[in-house]
Amino acid sequence: MLKRFIGYYRPHLLMFSLDMAASVLISVLGMVYPVMTNRMLNDYIPNKAYRSIIIAGVSVFALYFVRMLLRYFVQYQGHMVGTYMQRQMRSELFSHLERLPFSFFDDHETGAIMTRMTNDLFEVSELAHHGPENLLTCSIMIVLSFSYLCTINVWLTLIIFCCVPLLAFVSARYRRRMRKAFQERRESTALINASIESSITGVRVTKAYTNAAREQEKFEIGNEKFVEASAHSYSAMGKFFSSTSFVSDVFNVFILIAGGLFLYNGKINFGEYSTFIVSVNLFIQPVQTLIQFTEQWQNGATGFRRFLEIMDIPEEQDAPDAAELGAVRGEIEFRDVSFAYKPEQEVLDHVSFRIDTGKKVALVGPSGGGKTTICHLIPNFYKLGENDGSILIDGKDIRKVTMDSLRRNIGVVQQDVFLFSGTIAENIRYGSPDATDEQIVAAAKRAKIHDFVQTLDKGYDTDIGERGVRLSGGQKQRLSIARVFLKDPAILILDEATSALDNTTEVAIQKSLDELCRGRTTLVVAHRLSTIRNADEIAVVTGGRIVERGTHDELIAADGIYKKLYDLQFRDADEDAYLFPGDA
Repeated sequence: MLKRFIGYYRPHLLMFSLDMAASVLISVLGMVYPVMTNRMLNDYIPNKAYRSIIIAGVSVFALYFVRMLLRYFVQYQGHMVGTYMQRQMRSELFSHLERLPFSFFDDHETGAIMTRMTNDLFEVSELAHHGPENLLTCSIMIVLSFSYLCTINVWLTLIIFCCVPLLAFVSARYRRRMRKAFQERRESTALINASIESSITGVRVTKAYTNAAREQEKFEIGNEKFVEASAHSYSAMGKFFSSTSFVSDVFNVFILIAGGLFLYNGKINFGEYSTFIVSVNLFIQPVQTLIQFTEQWQNGATGFRRFLEIMDIPEEQDAPDAAELGAVRGEIEFRDVSFAYKPEQEVLDHVSFRIDTGKKVALVGPSGGGKTTICHLIPNFYKLGENDGSILIDGKDIRKVTMDSLRRNIGVVQQDVFLFSGTIAENIRYGSPDATDEQIVAAAKRAKIHDFVQTLDKGYDTDIGERGVRLSGGQKQRLSIARVFLKDPAILILDEATSALDNTTEVAIQKSLDELCRGRTTLVVAHRLSTIRNADEIAVVTGGRIVERGTHDELIAADGIYKKLYDLQFRDADEDAYLFPGDA
């Protein structure tokens, strides 16, 4: 882990070196005062060297002014080095997240990921700056101060130095407990962030169901866990610092007793004793700094460890012999495909079917039967094992083509439309980042949303808010359709694209979808069977298997599961049509 951490210093080696040099100079200049104090007490003052006293004072002042400038440089540029490293890590983490498989996001909450990208990496940047600085400067100060104290009195210095092993023992004893406690606190912080992200994103649902008290209750559970974890971490930290501070205080006791005895027996004079008392802080202070640095080390090391946990998760990788898919006709074939998200939970069981170029196939059946999983497997969002069958596009196994070339040729319209914060134009352009304004307008016209955009004051530059909150459900869906029009894929997947819309909006959206499907190989997942009556083929999926296949008329004539679903759905529709007028 340390080797990987050091690697982030390489792009900033020059500034880091200057920062370390400035820190060393600050430490060396810190030796000026006790040395000058010794001269004052043992030479200038007894000999009444007035001129030397003034020169020494002015010289110390000048050196302290230089040290002030050096401290500014260290605080500013040193922290900037840490910030640059934080930026690099955050950029790498974001890039890595973008290339992780779908399964990672199934198991990790957004708020927890954000904690690692913000809080954790901030602690890492603080460690990046203060860690080397403290280790280098404190080590230098300990060596210099110890050497200087030895010039005053070797035996008194050795007596003081005997406390250091005791300090190291106490530090090591409590440091492990601190590390575990701080890890627990970070995990609890991630839990709170995940709860906040979920609650804020769903605040409109919370208000609609008047469940603010319930959300508060869920939040407080995480909040209490944070308090509990903090109590453990601060208890461990309290034991660490109180114990080490006590040992540091023993230094002063030893100085008081041993120095007094040395002075009493004439081993040192009063000037040497006074200088030793002043100078011994140069030895004690860096030792204490190194001890206190343990907390920052724990925070930074824990944050970097959590950063590496994600960075070490394997990214989506093309097969070594993967080739570009090339020009796509759009033929899709499943050959004996079995799939499970987890080993003990099989979702698809030996599924086989074929969709010819330009044809429209619909998947129907009960929830949880495997329809959406089929849709996720076609763009290779989840990986098939070598013995789990194969999925072919134009006769090519999708495991042997590059994922980018595969996904560039597939358009997806889902029930839960995701729009990014930004303008209408930016969200449509997501389908083709290099598209011109004219192409965006053309796509909007085909999706039947251009007329609505024209009614807005800022037109295509209108900000739609977070996740398109300023748009209706139908308008969001039309934007997503425009996005796919702009992408112009050969294969189209419609996964419950209209199930969240009212009947009137659905009819209007369906016309846009019909135009979108024209000339493309289309796979439709639908609960409303009225929307797929004109499909070239309908497959009934239940229990992870395709149990019926055929056209609408063929399946109705077969009098099987499809007919039962169809009769049930339209019987309910007839009852609704009968009840609503009476209720009015």
